[in-house]
Amino acid sequence: MTESEAGPVWTATVLSLFPEMFPGPLGHSLAGRALAEGVWALESVDIRAFARDKHRSVDDTPFGGGAGMVMRPDVVDAAIAASHRGGPLIYLTPRGRLLDQARVRELAAEPRVTILCGRFEGVDQRVLDAHAAEEISLGDFVLSGGEPAALMLMDAVVRLLPGVVGKEESLTEESFEWGLLEYPHYTRPQIWAGRGVPEVLLSGHHEKIRAWRQCQAEEVTRQRRPDLWDRYVAADTAKEG
Repeated sequence: MTESEAGPVWTATVLSLFPEMFPGPLGHSLAGRALAEGVWALESVDIRAFARDKHRSVDDTPFGGGAGMVMRPDVVDAAIAASHRGGPLIYLTPRGRLLDQARVRELAAEPRVTILCGRFEGVDQRVLDAHAAEEISLGDFVLSGGEPAALMLMDAVVRLLPGVVGKEESLTEESFEWGLLEYPHYTRPQIWAGRGVPEVLLSGHHEKIRAWRQCQAEEVTRQRRPDLWDRYVAADTAKEG
């Protein structure tokens, strides 16, 4: 494991049938620079390398019938056994617990995370149970495999690591950090296509600007994410109580 001045860097180990998909977009921009500088490390493992027959079979038909194929527990187990060296083992699946910013922060505090990417109809449940895999979903939609979801999960975590984002205070003003969506942003030119910038942002009055941004964040959350708004109101009421 690569070492930094602060000790072992945050390491992601990804188990996939398509390890060549990594680092993909994470090899660019802030995440890519941090990867090159050793702020974090990435290990991609080819699950197919653990197949036991000459055809390198990793899947089979599901018991009980039905369409599609299921990833074999013996092959996946061998890949996990050879690669999982502590920390959470995450399986990305639409039926998992919805990922939120709080869990992302917890994962960023771990020294390493192992991510299992499924394909076909998914992975045999027995191997997930045997390894106590944490099932996580990125939303109510279905992807062709776990790899795109793994990239998104890692991106969310990596940007929280010390030294990745230039102005770390900006991380505290993002969507979800305080239970709200983020307020709208504006920059130059001051007049664009006949549209101006809200006057309060030009006032230089920091307290009024802060209050305006808070109000905007609350309004956009109430309109677009009533589920978040209800939790925010409940938490605020509990504090007052």
